[in-house]
Amino acid sequence: MNLEDQTPLEAPEGSGDDGLDEHRGHVGVDHFIGDIVFGANDGLITTFAIVSSVAGAELGAKAALVLGLANLLGDGVSMAAGNYLGRRSDTQVAASRAGRPASRRGPVSHGGAMFAAFVVAGTVPLLPYLLFDGSTAFIMALCATALTLFGVGSARTFVTRQPWLSSGMEMLAVGSVAAILAYAVGWLFRSVV
Repeated sequence: MNLEDQTPLEAPEGSGDDGLDEHRGHVGVDHFIGDIVFGANDGLITTFAIVSSVAGAELGAKAALVLGLANLLGDGVSMAAGNYLGRRSDTQVAASRAGRPASRRGPVSHGGAMFAAFVVAGTVPLLPYLLFDGSTAFIMALCATALTLFGVGSARTFVTRQPWLSSGMEMLAVGSVAAILAYAVGWLFRSVV
C-alpha cells in the first residue's frame, strides 16, 4: 500500500495499529499529538463558548458551572467515542485490505487521549467560577483560556517543529472566533432568557 493511498488516520502497512511506536517500544506524545491538540482545543473552546454565552446573557456563575460541567462530561465522552469509532473504522479498513484482524487497542488509546485532553483543558474556563463571581470570573476565564489556547498551540511545536509564535497565535485566533460568536449569541438573547 502506498502512503498516498492511505486515509490520514491509517497506519502505514506493517507499522501496526495498536498505538505503539515500534522503533522505541513505547507510546510517544507525537503519536497522539492530533488527539491531544484536537481534544484540548475543543475542550477549551466549547467550554469557554458556554461560559461566554452565559456571561453575555448575564445568567451568573452557577449557570456557567452547571452548563460547563455538563459540556465537559457530555461532549468529552462524545469526542472520545467519535474518535474511537473513526479510528476503529480506519483500522478495520486497513486490516481488511491487509487480510488480518483489526485491533481495538489503538483506537481505544486514541479515544482516551482525546477525552483526557478535552477534560483537562476544558476545566480551565471553569476554574475562575469556583473562585470569583460575576464579571471578574468571566474576565479571569477569558485570560486563562486565551493563555491556555496560546500555550497548547505553541506546545505543538515540540512535535511539529513549526514556529511557536505562529502556532500559538493560530490556535488563539481559532478559539477567539468561537468565543466572540458565543458571547454575541448570549448577549443578543439575554432579554429572552
